Formats: sequence, structure tokens, C-alpha cells
Amino acid sequence: MEDIYIVMLVALFALAITDLVVGVSNDAVNFLNSAIGSKAVSMRTIMIIASIGVAVGAIFSSGLMEVARKGIFMPGEFYFEEIMIIFMAVMITDVLLLDFFNSLGLPTSTTVSIVFELLGAAVCMAVIKIYTQDNGDLGLLQNYINSSKATEIIIGILLAVVIAFIVGAFVQYISRLIFSFQFEKKIKYAGAAFGGFSLTSILYFIVIKGLKSVSFISAETLTYINDNTWFIVLIGFVAFTLISQFLMSVLKLNILRIIIIIGTFALALAFAGNDLVNFIGVPIAAWQSFDLWQSAYNATGAMPSEFLMTGLSGKVNTPELLLVCAGAVMVITLWFSSKAKTVVDTGINLSRQGDSVERFEPNWLSRGIVRYSVIIGGAVSSVLPGGLKNSIENKFNKPASHKQNKRVDAPAFDMVRASVNLVVASVLISIGTNMKLPLSTTYVTFMVAMGTSLADRAWDRESAVYRVAGVLNVIGGWFVTAIVAFTAAAIFASIIFYGGTIALVVLIIAALVVVVRSSILHSKEMKKEKDQKKFNKSDIITINEITAETSENISKVIAGIDKVYSKSVDHLGYYDLSKLKKNYKRIEKLEVEVDELKDNIFYFIKSLDDNSVEASKFYILTLDYLQDMVQSISFIARNSYNHVHNNHKNLKFNQIRDLKKVDDRLQVLFDELMLTFNHNEFDKIDSLLNEKQELLDYVSDLIQKQIERIRTSESSPRNTKLYFGILLETKDLIGSTMNLLQLFQEFYQEARKTNY
Repeated sequence: MEDIYIVMLVALFALAITDLVVGVSNDAVNFLNSAIGSKAVSMRTIMIIASIGVAVGAIFSSGLMEVARKGIFMPGEFYFEEIMIIFMAVMITDVLLLDFFNSLGLPTSTTVSIVFELLGAAVCMAVIKIYTQDNGDLGLLQNYINSSKATEIIIGILLAVVIAFIVGAFVQYISRLIFSFQFEKKIKYAGAAFGGFSLTSILYFIVIKGLKSVSFISAETLTYINDNTWFIVLIGFVAFTLISQFLMSVLKLNILRIIIIIGTFALALAFAGNDLVNFIGVPIAAWQSFDLWQSAYNATGAMPSEFLMTGLSGKVNTPELLLVCAGAVMVITLWFSSKAKTVVDTGINLSRQGDSVERFEPNWLSRGIVRYSVIIGGAVSSVLPGGLKNSIENKFNKPASHKQNKRVDAPAFDMVRASVNLVVASVLISIGTNMKLPLSTTYVTFMVAMGTSLADRAWDRESAVYRVAGVLNVIGGWFVTAIVAFTAAAIFASIIFYGGTIALVVLIIAALVVVVRSSILHSKEMKKEKDQKKFNKSDIITINEITAETSENISKVIAGIDKVYSKSVDHLGYYDLSKLKKNYKRIEKLEVEVDELKDNIFYFIKSLDDNSVEASKFYILTLDYLQDMVQSISFIARNSYNHVHNNHKNLKFNQIRDLKKVDDRLQVLFDELMLTFNHNEFDKIDSLLNEKQELLDYVSDLIQKQIERIRTSESSPRNTKLYFGILLETKDLIGSTMNLLQLFQEFYQEARKTNY
């Protein structure tokens, strides 16, 4: 009997390791964003600081999340067998849910996920018990579930989102009015006080948020800290102000950089010290449940389905060895997880100062928010005195060096904003913890970052609708987390209850397979993105880089067009609707690729070196021809699909045969083109251009043949429309291709003259 529960414990701890990996990948956004976005120190230094913070926080963790044992449900109402089912359902759900959000690159709350998973699984088991033992009276559910705690958590989430955003925006606005974007001058005078306030806030954060979770701190020490908190804060402010002045005046150190380093350490420490239990709290609670039952079984022979878990109401600390192992897993994940980098990129890009390639598409809500915000902002501005408005505007003027910075690896925002992010997040989390409010570090840190970016005018008219859409997506994801976590955990609990061991094994294997497969696919996608060099990821673009980049773009688009054209003709000949539909969907990928290139025109022109500015026209015309080619193939694929989808008569054999001959000739041409551009054999362009008229003449002959068919034997207007449409768009496709070749040849020859 014990064997099955030992297997369950092993599975739970295996899932806990997986959960640590996906959890750290998600929560890395909390403590890495500010340091990485501001580039205050090197990436290696940031990772070392964060790793030390995570390791220290894990070792000194409180060890067990009380909510995992008694915060959401009443353990004394459940038998050991039922408790183990709840914990298994929770861990399987948590691993899958966090991995899903990490794959999307969206930060979500590990606290919310674990709480609602516990709630969902516990409700499921309670309902099963009620219907099997208490005649289906759902009013008894309150005996099993701590509903007041769940309500408190939901209210805390909503308050955290609003308060963090507003406070972050307010503090950043005031900070910018004090320091402006030319903070190097102002920091000499106000830097010591700013450093004192910031470092004291972080100290307060570590003491209140960190030490309360350390298991070996005595009650007397905690009582002394609580009774003398403001005295400690006052002494800290004076001491840190003097230290800040010494660092600036004597050692010539940048106090903002010091704040960012210490703040990153503090948030990483608090994350590991507090949120670690989100990942290992449930398996440890299961282990303690097993110990309680095993002791009872050895003493009295209590069966798993008869032993109530009242013993979980006590407080038991976690062995230090488990905390050390968990900390090691977290640090390794921090260094090697590609998904952690993806999640961090989302937070940084949404708060980036200036222009960037936006990831999120605007929606009706983001458009409405921006539109009415502009109206309200205009109304407020109209009533402010002119002198005050000018003074405020001067504070937000960026220096010329900032505007002329062409490097895309420049900081996403400056160190003033990074410091405010860390300090405000630290203070808010500390206050919430001290007031025993249920806070999520992800909610607070993310919304503070969004508030500061808004106040810093990072969201201008060019980007606001996209940034707001991104924030709404993330916030919506948080609430989706709660709903999905509750539902999935309840479903998994019922499956395990009714399916037994077989269902449990299948779910565990399925969860691990999904996570491993997701990780492999994500790694491949990241490698693919890294290999695809984009203009907006270059520093300064030269003529040679333009030639190489444009060659790659042309080759890629031509390969896609060649494939779609051939499949359109083949599937049209076989009258295969499903394959025509699949082929038509490939067009979307081609259109997206060209649209992305056109989106980057601004960054391309901005990044050109001074000797390559004339290449702007070449690049723009190249994209225009590529778009014409994609539009032509889109017409062919769409109309072929619609023709079959509408159940019109298929093209005649002679028509399909003629189109296949065109396809064969186009394939030869496109293969030669791809070979030319892939191997940079641009001297062959002349011979390719000579084939232009021959191919166009052949298509014209086919058009004439169809005209003669109409006069003699053709009887289907739909067939004629489709056939003519394909031939005419083929002519346009050939024409755009040859125009593109001619343009590239002229540019290449001019570039060679310039280089020589």
C-alpha cells in the first residue's frame, strides 16, 4: 500500500524540479528587468548578482508555504488519500500552466496559479465527498474551503494592479521633474539624498520582506524589528545618505548603478525566499502528509481513505538540504533558460524608451484607452499656464546624444527609471507584507514598470496603442491564469480520483512530454530567430551588410513564392480543397515576413552609416517589389482555393497542362535566382534578365490560346475568369521579379564602384 504513495511522492518531487525551472523562467522578469533594461552593469554581472540573491534567498527561505497546507482548504476535512490527489493535480497543472505562459513570453503570477490550483482541486474533491457522503448538499462546501482567504487574494490582486501602476507613475513623474533626462548634472546635488532614500527603502524591503521568511530568526529579534521599524529606517536613511555622498564624492561611483545592483539582489533574494515555496511547498506538504499517515498506519493500522489530515494544521520547517537543492536548480535555470530571456524581453520592450518593433497588436480597448487619454491630456494641458507647461516640457526633453544614438543595443531606459522601478516595487511589496496583504511580486514589479514607463513618456502617440495592448494582454493573462488553474486542477483531480494509478501515470508522462517538447521547440525557435539577422538588430549598417541582408530577404521570399505557386497548380489540378486551403494559409507567413521588413524601414534608415544613406531608396524599392510579388501569388492561391471551395468546375486538362508548363519554367527561374542570391553570384543576373522576355512571351501565348478557346469551345465563365486571373498575375509576378533583379543589379554595380 505504501508503494503507490512513495511513487506519488517521487513524482511530486520530479514535478517540483520541473516547476522550479518553469517558475524561475517566469519570475525572472521580476528582478532582472530593471538592471537589464538600463544596462547599468554587464549582463554577466547582473546574472551573478541575481544568482547570489536567489541562492541566499532559497537557503534562508521560510521553507513551507502555509497556504499549501491550510490556507485554501481545511485539511482536517480530507483523508490522506484525498489530500494526495489534490497535491498531484495541483503540481501537474502548475507545471503545464507556467510552461504555457513562458512559451508565449508572458509573465504570470506563480502565487495566483498555485492558490487557484489548490482551490480548484480542493473544491473538486469536496464536491465528490459531498455527493458521495452528504447527499449532495453543496451548502456544506464552506466546511471544506477557506472561502474568505480566496476572496482576500482576489481583492489583493486587483488592488495590487491599480496601486502599483499609479504609485509607479507618480514617483517616476516626480523623479523626472527633479532629475530630467540629463540626470548626470542633477545627481551631483540631489544624488546623496536620492541614494539614501533608495537604499533605505531596499533595506526596509529586505528586513520586512526577507527576514520574516527566515526560519532561524528568533521571535525576539522579529519583535524588536517590528517595534523599532521606524527607528531603524531613520538611522538607515542618515547612514545611507552619508555613504552615498562618500561613494559619489570620494570614490567617484555612480550612485544609481549602486542602487540598481543592490535592488536587483534584494528582489532576487525576496523572490527566492518567498516565492520558492510556490514551487516546492506542495510536494513538501505531501511528504509531511505521508509521514503523518505512515506513523498512524504503523501505530493503529489507519487506512489512507480513513485517516483525516488534521496534523497539517501545525507548522513544520523544511530541511535545509532541500532548500539548498532548490536554490541550485533556480540558479542553473536563471543562467540557461531561454524562456526566461523571452519573458524578460516582453517586460523590457513594453517599457522601452523610444521606438521599437512592437510585439502586440492593438485592440478596441487599447485604442479606446489611448484615444480618451489623449483627449483628457489635451484638456488638462489647455488649462495649465504656458510657463509651467514649458518648464515641464524642458524636464522631459532628451539630450541630443540620446536622440542620435543609433545603436539598438542602447539602454531601453535610463538608470533613473531603473532605480525607481526597484525602489517602488520594494517599498510596495514591503508594505503589503507588513499589512499581511496577499501580494504577487510579479503583479507589483510588472505594473510598477508599466507605470514608470507611462510617466516617463515612453508610450508616445507612435507606440501607446501597442504598449497598452501588451499590458492588457499580460493583465488578462493573469486572470486567465486563475480561471484555467482552477478548472484544470479540478479536472485533473477528478481524473486521478476516478482513473486511479493508470490515469495518474498517464497525466504525469503527458505533462513531462509537453514540457520537454515545448522546451525543444522554443530552443529551435530562438535559434531560428537568432540566425535570421534583422536590420533592427544591427548597430551601424554598411553597404556590404545591405547587400547581404537584401539577398537573404529576396531568396527567402522567392522560395516561399515558388512553393506556393507549384502547390496551387498541383492541388488545383487534383481539385484538392483541403490542400489548397493549407497552401493559402502559407501566404500569411509570406505577408507577415514582408510586413516585418517594411516595419523596420525606419530603423534601417536610422542605422545607416553616413556613406550608405543613398541605399535607403534601394531598400524601400526592394521591399515594394517583394510586396508586389507576394500580392500576385496571394491572388493566385486565394482564387484557386475559392474556386474549388465554391464547387465550380475544375479547369480543363489542357489548361492545367499549360499552367504546369509555366510552373516548370518558373521553378527553373526561381531555383537559379535562389542559387544566385544564396551564393552571392550576382554576375549571373544578366543571364537571368535575358530570360525575362521569353517567359513573358510564353505566358502571353497562353492568354491568346485561351481567347481562341472561348471563341470555339470554352463554355465556363468561372473557369475562364480563374485561368485568366492566374496567367495575368503570373505576368505581374514575372515582371516584379525582373524589376527587382534589375534594381539589385544596378545597386550592386554601383556598390562595387564605390568600394573600389
